[in-house]
Amino acid sequence: MALTSIALFCGSAWGNHPEYSKVAHDFGKRCADEKITLYYGGACIGLMDVAAKAALANNGKVIGISPTFFTRDVVQPETLTEFIAVKTMSERKQLLEKRADAFVALPGGFGTMDELFEIITDAQLGLHNKPIAVLNTLNYYAPLLEQLAHFQKEGFLKPFHHDLLMVADTIETLFEKIKTYQNPNRSDWLQKVKHKNE
Repeated sequence: MALTSIALFCGSAWGNHPEYSKVAHDFGKRCADEKITLYYGGACIGLMDVAAKAALANNGKVIGISPTFFTRDVVQPETLTEFIAVKTMSERKQLLEKRADAFVALPGGFGTMDELFEIITDAQLGLHNKPIAVLNTLNYYAPLLEQLAHFQKEGFLKPFHHDLLMVADTIETLFEKIKTYQNPNRSDWLQKVKHKNE
């Protein structure tokens, strides 16, 4: 697929291991090197800031989208290529979904999970067919992946919905999977859940 932009979901903290920041830096630099616009939450803290600064330092294009209720010590729009202010977190997620060609999650907490699961749910419902991936740095996402496998085993997650989330251990593999992505969702399932005009 033609990949011109990626929305990044990741922590507003740095985590307990320097490898998390290294991966965020390398991801931002890779986006810049490949002329891929990096969309993110606009924060100047944590892994979000590391990725954005790495992209900008390598002449990349970085667009931040952030709610207006955050203070200026959390967001720093003057350092970005573009900053888009919205009213709510929901608006932020909707705009990221609309603008980005793909979605990547690095390590993060509640906010990252919220963004990741909303974007997967929208893919499940056929609202978009874009690639979604997690970068499993230091096996960070192993417990989540086990939980998803449990969802499937217990009959609450169809196999083709489980496969909507791609997993990569390296940045190289991550970009390869995104560029060769084929949506596994099934049209027959989608027709069952979509409203029909009688």
